[in-house]
Amino acid sequence: MEEPLVKIHYWLYPVSWLYGMGVRLRNKLFDWGYYRSKSFDVPVVCVGNLAVGGTGKTPHTEYLIKLLQQTGANVAMLSRGYKRKSKGYVLATEETSVKRIGDEPYQIKTKFPGIRVAVDENRCHGIEQLMKLENPKVDVVLLDDAFQHRYVKAGLNILLTDFHRLFSDDTLLPAGRLREPEDGKNRAHIVIVTKCPEDIKPIDFNIITKRLKLYPYQQLYFSSFRYGALTPLFGEKRRALASLGKDEQVLLVTGIASPATLVEKLKAHTPHVDLCQFDDHHDFSNKDLQVIKERFEHLEGEKKLIVTTEKDATRLQHHPALAEALKPYLYVLPIEIEFLQNQQHIFNQNIIGYVRAHSRNSGLPER
Repeated sequence: MEEPLVKIHYWLYPVSWLYGMGVRLRNKLFDWGYYRSKSFDVPVVCVGNLAVGGTGKTPHTEYLIKLLQQTGANVAMLSRGYKRKSKGYVLATEETSVKRIGDEPYQIKTKFPGIRVAVDENRCHGIEQLMKLENPKVDVVLLDDAFQHRYVKAGLNILLTDFHRLFSDDTLLPAGRLREPEDGKNRAHIVIVTKCPEDIKPIDFNIITKRLKLYPYQQLYFSSFRYGALTPLFGEKRRALASLGKDEQVLLVTGIASPATLVEKLKAHTPHVDLCQFDDHHDFSNKDLQVIKERFEHLEGEKKLIVTTEKDATRLQHHPALAEALKPYLYVLPIEIEFLQNQQHIFNQNIIGYVRAHSRNSGLPER
């Protein structure tokens, strides 16, 4: 495989060294027992990463939700609710707004209305509140982006790393994008290399395995994104991604950490992709909506549309400044994941086996 294009700000290494000292001390205080990690009488699965953003946590969490729902388990998802306009514990309902719980929890609650979705910056308190719920009781808690939240001792830690920026090739903030030193990976039970390209070669699997230097007790999987049909945000008629013509103009609006994979996918169908990029979890302002409108109007040709992500759609759909004239052209491109190397069945059985072995619900069916 080609060497990864990892941008390192070498002049910031002294700051990264100081930052690393603080993070290492914090981890040691947990390891030595000065800071306590709390276990719970319910299966807790943590999905996280070492780097900041962009590894595909949400689609992997959605995969776990679908998998566990098939077993009859009552699933709850707990997040801190990044950039939400509320504090403390909030249990989402059908009426809860995206501003109250954040874009990713709102997306998951919308797609999976039958599960409990809650936010709380204090994850221990959030799990305690979820465990009090009745009719039905929660069988398993999925923790979103909580690998560094060590006050909770998750029974199963799933660590994600981007194929294009492996944690083994990265360095600590602010010189790189790692939140903690690479040896933090040792707490993971499962490591998933995400966003693998469609043309990944067999030798690449071996190269990556050696680079990551995992222990025998850690399981390694590889996954890639599978894109669904273009779905109108205001309408019902979906379009296959392959229906994009070479003469079609696309304005791609994103507020995600790493849009490069999405740009590449769209350009496989049409070369005319104009990226309108905002920061991750960006809270769109009225001015931003005006910029999007002007960028769309400047696209040449009659065939044109706006494409955005599911996460960004949660913040655009009810925005009061979204022009009515844009709504017929606004499409969402959903993402799912698929496991490579015929690993899906093994991964599924590991997840289901852990949940069944530790669940309070002895009635979960065998598979």
